[in-house]
Amino acid sequence: MNDVVVTRAEGVLTLRLVRTQKKNALTAAMYEAMMDAFRDAEGDADIGVIVIRGGDGVFTAGNDIADFIAAAQAPGDMAAWRFVEALARLETPLVAAIEGVAVGVGATLMLHCDLVYAAPQTRFHMPFVDLGLVPEAGSSLLLPQRIGMARASEMFLLGELFDAAQAHRLGLVNEVVPAETLYTHAQARAATLAAKPRAAVAATRRLLRGDRAELHAQMKREAEAFAQALKSGEAQKAFLAFMARSKGL
Repeated sequence: MNDVVVTRAEGVLTLRLVRTQKKNALTAAMYEAMMDAFRDAEGDADIGVIVIRGGDGVFTAGNDIADFIAAAQAPGDMAAWRFVEALARLETPLVAAIEGVAVGVGATLMLHCDLVYAAPQTRFHMPFVDLGLVPEAGSSLLLPQRIGMARASEMFLLGELFDAAQAHRLGLVNEVVPAETLYTHAQARAATLAAKPRAAVAATRRLLRGDRAELHAQMKREAEAFAQALKSGEAQKAFLAFMARSKGL
């Protein structure tokens, strides 16, 4: 998969999104490639941490809308849904290095990471309502738990952008790191984590996360609401408007 480059070093498996000409907008093939890498990491005793990152000043613009519309014809088997389920079930620690735009799942995946580092110019955006949709990746449960209902409502309902400094204040980001050292810093922190006793790390992660039954039940409800929203006139109108803007019409 040319749009996702996978490398290994110091007990860390790194996924780099390289579809930069499309702002790393995620296609079904990219989701499949990342899920394959997750499975490889889970089955490899030499891998202790997964890092997901972008490059060239961009993390991800979220779902590729054209690809997403095509995939939505069979919503029950969408790669995007299987990807967020894989995120929620991942046993290997996950680190994100985020620079530039982080839209949709590019923002909500932070809630499944163990460590998140962001460059100062990063802009997070969760425009689900603006697209006639609902939140995903368990974010309708995890975000209010993390930052409180008032701020989560503001982010989801108003859909306004927020920057790395605000994300750090809210506890969504561990550290804001200069862009020129972001990736080396994230890799170094991941390597430090990978070198720690694996069983103790795994047990600590399970304790921190607690019972995941509520999360998986909420993700199921999100998927059902999302599939219903996809059929709505609001969503279809929003998608068509987005496609027209992207084509300069």
